[in-house]
Amino acid sequence: MAYRTKAVVMDDPAIDRALTRIAHEILEANSGCESVALVGIVTRGTVVAARLAERIERIEGVAVPVGTLDISFYRDDVATRLAPEVHRTDIPFDVENRNIVLVDDVLFTGRTIRAAMDAIMDYGRPSSIQLAVLVDRGHRELPIRADYVGKNVPTSRKERVHVTLSDVDGSGDSVAIEEEVAE
Repeated sequence: MAYRTKAVVMDDPAIDRALTRIAHEILEANSGCESVALVGIVTRGTVVAARLAERIERIEGVAVPVGTLDISFYRDDVATRLAPEVHRTDIPFDVENRNIVLVDDVLFTGRTIRAAMDAIMDYGRPSSIQLAVLVDRGHRELPIRADYVGKNVPTSRKERVHVTLSDVDGSGDSVAIEEEVAE
């Protein structure tokens, strides 16, 4: 299937502002960062989590723990995938009694987040699990909503949201809506 860019909805400065706002919202909701830990969902969620941690440290002067979570084997479609790409999970802190903020780039159906919550519970029982996403595009299939959202982007199911982050993709940061085109 081929796609073409329909609209760029966030550029580098817009993403930067959104992440700064989300960092402040996380601190506000948790009365600081004492019990907060960020867990980024591979791949771009990990980058977004690291950037949020940098902002929180600049604001509070305290480094928050950051982990990386691969949900490949927790997905409800793992049996239908021929060869899931497996990455390393690295949660170098105890999740017990922490406010875990799951971080991802795009929230769509909610299935990735459901898988991430299952995976986190295998590491212990956090006080709470919160969700921070750069983009919420709608079309939920499960009763999941984000606590912190960079931007709500209404889309059709035939469109996709393409997030580009310099840490992963090499080029500048952007969020674009892409539409399907006939080949």
